[in-house]
Amino acid sequence: MSRVGKNPIIIPEGVKCYLSPSGVFKAKGKLGDMSLLISPNLHVVLNETSISIEPRIQSKKVRMLWGTIRSLINNIIKGVSIGFVKKLEINGVGYRANVKSGSLILNLGYSHEISYQIPKGINIVCKKPTLIDISGINYQLVGQVASKIRSFRKPEPYKGKGIKYVNELVFRKEGKKK
Repeated sequence: MSRVGKNPIIIPEGVKCYLSPSGVFKAKGKLGDMSLLISPNLHVVLNETSISIEPRIQSKKVRMLWGTIRSLINNIIKGVSIGFVKKLEINGVGYRANVKSGSLILNLGYSHEISYQIPKGINIVCKKPTLIDISGINYQLVGQVASKIRSFRKPEPYKGKGIKYVNELVFRKEGKKK
């Protein structure tokens, strides 16, 4: 029995959920709509206020898919209703970011500036030159974009310079001793 899969998903107000006969789950909310192909080995039960998922057969592969599909459906419902946000912080002298015409321009201490093309479905806002807010309805895409931007200059352990998540703790090392 899957501990994650057996929990029902509560549908918030303003979200409409559909299940097509071909096995495609669709959710539509105020921020947009998303869809997911459901395995034929899983049975999705739609009620007015909740969704529950049950396996049709008992096998190891189906038990693995059960919790995964439940989490994916839950992320779709959260995405179309409230969305997802990742916040990045830039530390370093002269390090800054700004958004110009669909691309993120980063100055990270290299001899050139880095231009990152913002993918469709993602919104990037720089409230300050050192704070980047990445938002969207697709949980996987928001995390992937945040990880890609962070990879341009990961935080280093001696001075803490680089791009890090706002809630990330960078373990600091002691420098050279005389």
